[in-house]
Amino acid sequence: MHADDQVDCHVLVIGRGGAGTRAALEAEKYGDTVLLSKTLTGKGGCTTMAEGGYNAVLREEDSSAGHMEDTLKGGAYLNDRALVETLVREAPERIADLVRWGAVFDMTEDNMIAQRPFGGQRFPRTCYAGDRTGHEIISTMVERLRSSDIQQIQEVPALELLKDGDRVTGAIAIDRKGDLVTIRADSTVLATGGGSRIFDISTGCGAGNGEGFVMGYRAGAELIDMEMIQFHPTGAVYPYNARGRLITEAVRGEGGVLKNTLGERFMERYDPERMELSTRDVVSRSIATEILEGRGTEHGGVYLDITHLSPELIEERLPEMLRQFLNFGVDIRKQPMEVAPTAHHVMGGIRITPECRTTVQGLFACGEVSGGVHGANRLGGNALAETQVFGKRAGESAGREPERVKKADPAQIKAQEKRLYAFYEGDTSPGVVRTELRDIMWKKAGIFRNAGDLTEALAGIGNLRQMKIRAVSARNLSECATVDNMLTMSELVIRGALLREESRGAHVRTDITQDWKPADSPFSHTWQSLGGSGIEKREVRA
Repeated sequence: MHADDQVDCHVLVIGRGGAGTRAALEAEKYGDTVLLSKTLTGKGGCTTMAEGGYNAVLREEDSSAGHMEDTLKGGAYLNDRALVETLVREAPERIADLVRWGAVFDMTEDNMIAQRPFGGQRFPRTCYAGDRTGHEIISTMVERLRSSDIQQIQEVPALELLKDGDRVTGAIAIDRKGDLVTIRADSTVLATGGGSRIFDISTGCGAGNGEGFVMGYRAGAELIDMEMIQFHPTGAVYPYNARGRLITEAVRGEGGVLKNTLGERFMERYDPERMELSTRDVVSRSIATEILEGRGTEHGGVYLDITHLSPELIEERLPEMLRQFLNFGVDIRKQPMEVAPTAHHVMGGIRITPECRTTVQGLFACGEVSGGVHGANRLGGNALAETQVFGKRAGESAGREPERVKKADPAQIKAQEKRLYAFYEGDTSPGVVRTELRDIMWKKAGIFRNAGDLTEALAGIGNLRQMKIRAVSARNLSECATVDNMLTMSELVIRGALLREESRGAHVRTDITQDWKPADSPFSHTWQSLGGSGIEKREVRA
């Protein structure tokens, strides 16, 4: 368990999803770069799982002003405007990079990237590669990564960020043998993805447990809007072994309709103008309401139906959806899917500037672990664009940091050794704690929230903390650390939800009555750090 392995570099990037890989490719231009991940190249993160598309203004009929307005309105005006401006302005440039590197998107007859409609957007600006867009993006970057000099350290999870005074100087990680690895760097980029796996039903990848949020928090970074968890409207509920599997928004973008067991196209009740292409927060609450009021299926969902579309269109535009459901014995060309909301995306995260600087020197962040881009609700298609826009910016900013004397505090390393050794003395399987935590979060901090449930959830997590997580071998030390981090991640979400005494976007407080709309809310970001927590007041524009 001793830190016998030590690696020095100019830039350390933690996380090899879309944002992390893009950051590493950019950082390499400035010096030795290490890409650290708990998974394998091309296999980790949610980018490879993202099916729907990438938002970019590419047509004369569309506009950057329209994309920005859609994003701010969809985010219930909680977004950081400077970050949104950056996303909208640079998304077309970054998709051009991907095409130049060999990415293959669906094309129109006049040789332009094809675009489809997505929820909450006035123009069909979502670029796609069938329903495997994220896979195409990550595959393209992995090929470029393989021809680079970036040092890849795979299947080695980060445990803690190293610090020298107020500056982050790298990270401590743990290898498969249970030995510590110290990576010292002039600058560090957190690109560790999301944390939706703290909920019982989630679309997130296995690595999406919130560890990057927690590492940043423990290093002193300020986190914002951690209560803003997006529940994707359409996760599979049947068959059982498909539960939580994401049904891409592209299904609704191609014309899929939502129906309850009475055969009603119920979105007419909730958003008659946009119907199924309303924003995700609205569609999720609508589906949840239908189910709670007794108009759901016996499996606890509603129907998503595309049987009115031609089989040829389904086979061409939604090949992965068709294949996945055929594997479960459901032919979506002939049968409706059963769907319900599922925990999907963390809109909050580490506070960043447009240059991806955090509130801690030497630390940068990009992708889902950062907060501010999406506000209170993310538009489908903006996340893949975010990985490329802010991945490049984070790598560039980190790369431009000056070289410094590289230090690793021996006391920090000793503290991690002590933390890990304590797991050998535990008495409770990490799986037991994880299962109970996810159940608490699903039942007490889900789509509809109130102070009583949230307070009970905090107490329940406090009880779980009294359990001593047990490691049976060196190989599951990292699992124990992950579950420990999941407890902290959940507390951050709940405390944010208690701080925000209003309903806004994906955050709904059923115990609070308010007389304002999102555009007129008196509140801005919630914030949490080691130094305290609170909610910022907002200047409402006339």
